[in-house]
Amino acid sequence: MVFKKIKTYANLVMFSHTLFSLPFAMISMLWAAEGIPPLNTVFWILVALVGARNGANALNRLIDWKIDAKNPRTSNRHIPQGTVKRKEALLLIIICFAIMFIAAVMLNPLCVKLFPLAVLIFIFYSYTKRFTWLCHLILGVACGGAPVGAWIAVKEEIGIPSLILGAASLLWVAGFDIIYGILDIEFDRSEGLYSIPAVFGAKNALFISSIFHLLAMLALIFLYFFMNMGVLYVVGIIICFIILIIEHIIVTPVKLERIKTASYTLNQLMGCIFFIFTAADIFI
Repeated sequence: MVFKKIKTYANLVMFSHTLFSLPFAMISMLWAAEGIPPLNTVFWILVALVGARNGANALNRLIDWKIDAKNPRTSNRHIPQGTVKRKEALLLIIICFAIMFIAAVMLNPLCVKLFPLAVLIFIFYSYTKRFTWLCHLILGVACGGAPVGAWIAVKEEIGIPSLILGAASLLWVAGFDIIYGILDIEFDRSEGLYSIPAVFGAKNALFISSIFHLLAMLALIFLYFFMNMGVLYVVGIIICFIILIIEHIIVTPVKLERIKTASYTLNQLMGCIFFIFTAADIFI
């Protein structure tokens, strides 16, 4: 029974989607430490990331539960269906953010000072679709904070490489979130909700997404020179670029059946490849 409930909570927060922020944060950590930092630092960074990511997602599910209940695509989610009660979701959010705060305390004072800002960004994002089509970029800011936070955790300062890597993460996440948002164009328009697909249409949304992804790749290429990386990093970037090309080939305004594959599966794969090749380049 306990394991079943844990699985339910994991599905609520889409635990596997931690892979979107984790690779960028881990690379930022390695760059900041010029290798592997003390193991206790690695541990608390991972704890902070898990707490932040899952707390933020549970918060979004709780704030949006009425909207999710109306949307045919999301009406079967845990809170609208009653599988997870709102009080349970709130308790999960408090626990996740408490874990994040404890990790910040165990890392350094600057992490503690920036903790409220991170939580405010998570809260702010969950309301943005109600008033601005920039919601995808705000989500990117929330995810792009991971590499910046990891750098701060190691060096107790904000580093330029982490900001560039954070910008790449921001644009990457915003790009594939735009693609995913195409599924809700009609619903968003009928409910007066904002998104780039709903405001500009599917064709223009896909073009904007491709621009964001191109800019993300340019940021990663810039880091090749800025961080004096090697051949393995280049190979990783080339593979990531190919994955993004495939992502934009398999989704068109009239071919939407592979949106989930493009938005989630391919990008999880891209994150893992980016981490593996960049980490290998750092150590080899």
